Amino acid sequence: MPSGGYELLKPDSVDTTRTPSPRSRYRLVSAIALLTLAAFLLSKSGPYLSAQHHRSSLGVHDNEASVGQCVASTVPAASPPAPVNPWSSLTISEIVQIHDWLFAPEQGLNLTRGDVTVVSDNHLYTIEAYYPPKAAVLDYLSSPSSVGLPPRFARVTIHHGAAPEPIVRNYLVGPLPIGPHTNISPLTEMYHVDPIPYNARSFDTRDWESPEIYSNMAAPVAEAFEELFGGQAAGLPNDTLVAGGRGPFSFDGSFRRLWLNWRRNVPGPFLHPLNFYQYVDVSGTDTSQWKPLKTVYNHQVFDTTESFLEALHNGSLKRAPLPAQEDTDFSWSTRKRIGPQRDLDHLPGPRSVSFAGLRFRVDHEQQYVSWMGWGVYLGFDRDMGLSLWDIRFRNERIIYELKPQDALAQYAGNDPFQSSTAWLDRYFGMGHSVRDMLPGYDCPYEAVYLPATTFDLTGILSRDRAICIFEHDSERPLTRHLGYDKDEFGAAKGYQLVIRSIATLGNYDYREWMLLIPGITSVDSKTFDYIFHLDGTIEVRVSASGYLQAGYWDPDQRNYGARIWETTSA
Repeated sequence: MPSGGYELLKPDSVDTTRTPSPRSRYRLVSAIALLTLAAFLLSKSGPYLSAQHHRSSLGVHDNEASVGQCVASTVPAASPPAPVNPWSSLTISEIVQIHDWLFAPEQGLNLTRGDVTVVSDNHLYTIEAYYPPKAAVLDYLSSPSSVGLPPRFARVTIHHGAAPEPIVRNYLVGPLPIGPHTNISPLTEMYHVDPIPYNARSFDTRDWESPEIYSNMAAPVAEAFEELFGGQAAGLPNDTLVAGGRGPFSFDGSFRRLWLNWRRNVPGPFLHPLNFYQYVDVSGTDTSQWKPLKTVYNHQVFDTTESFLEALHNGSLKRAPLPAQEDTDFSWSTRKRIGPQRDLDHLPGPRSVSFAGLRFRVDHEQQYVSWMGWGVYLGFDRDMGLSLWDIRFRNERIIYELKPQDALAQYAGNDPFQSSTAWLDRYFGMGHSVRDMLPGYDCPYEAVYLPATTFDLTGILSRDRAICIFEHDSERPLTRHLGYDKDEFGAAKGYQLVIRSIATLGNYDYREWMLLIPGITSVDSKTFDYIFHLDGTIEVRVSASGYLQAGYWDPDQRNYGARIWETTSA
């Protein structure tokens, strides 16, 4: 038997003397008629459906001794409508120049490096491109050969933690590049109050990872952690418990408070919450004053840590079932594959290949993409990541700017953590949370990648594969009809161009992608999808992947979710 499990039909096993039945003759005649009709229709479908066109375009020749070769998958160069992208992100060298200029003593900002700063220091939080005024950009785009490019500026956010009255302030630095005419001035032409209260500052992991969280919040209840959960949280590498905070932390900047939910320190801790919560105050810059305000355990609320410990000691505490034992298998929450392999899953799956070469164009330096009549500039920032600018279809501008303003994830549950969680993910920096995408998984193997660079408290982050671009066949026709007249037959393939970016914020991944489709576009995933249709419609979708932010399961949670593990609900 040949490899692959197939057996050739033996010639002597065929009865060649058997006379075909009338039904067999009818089927044969029908098959010949259908093949004749198909050949006629293909001949009328234009050169893109003709056999000769496909053979020549793919390098296939009648002479078998001369075998053609597939076209290289190098992306053709694009021709942007203007030679410079007005919305381009700051380069690494520009960020470094601005950073060094701000740290110079003559600026008088008294800044501390991000890797050693504490909340009571002045430190840089954001350095990014400041988008020029729309009117100035439109003048430039209307005649780039005669109208100058708008001056380039940077937006800088500084946390003034060392000020007598700590504040957050945005500044405008420019014009760029850094030179004798560069200056810094408060950026007040925005919708927020100026200055911003320090308690309303942007996300800082120190809010729940600082030493004070362990010394002021965890250490006083270390005995309870050991007795109730068989774990420890001391800020050490071998900790078996870890804290997660919920947002928002403030509403008007008058305070900075959050609920901490303690979890098992295993892969996917988001799926292993404990029914122990602390409401903590992390207001101000004096971390010695950070303190717990309430403790909740097993639906029992305690106004002080002392009253909780008293109940623990005198036996009045209503205890939850015993925690999982040390030998409990937590591998179900890892990303490792478990369970039996599915039928035929050992075989490689289908993949698309552009045999005749890529059919879209990219200007890597200016981050401009064109395809089938569409053209778009790309931008990228710390808050929301990928943005689209000057979107044109058939040389007509239909959108000036297209980008998400925020991403809200609202939770619910019968505990203080789930019931008060409302993640506004712009706050955490979706652009700064991008990771290099995985070829063949996040994007097809022949995708073209573009880099992105951002800056925040942790420093400069540059990803080579922050954005990917590829064309694929949606495997559904853009339009089709089979009528009763030869002129009523027609179909167009639903090719799509996808521009994608993925951000990982804590427990979930946002995939941000734009589809430019000659007639149809669709996208998904908690994903930002920019879908471009041939009729000028643009569809936007959003979805998510990653881990659930699970709650602790007990019977009181049944109205808020389903039990997915012994003590986990979602």
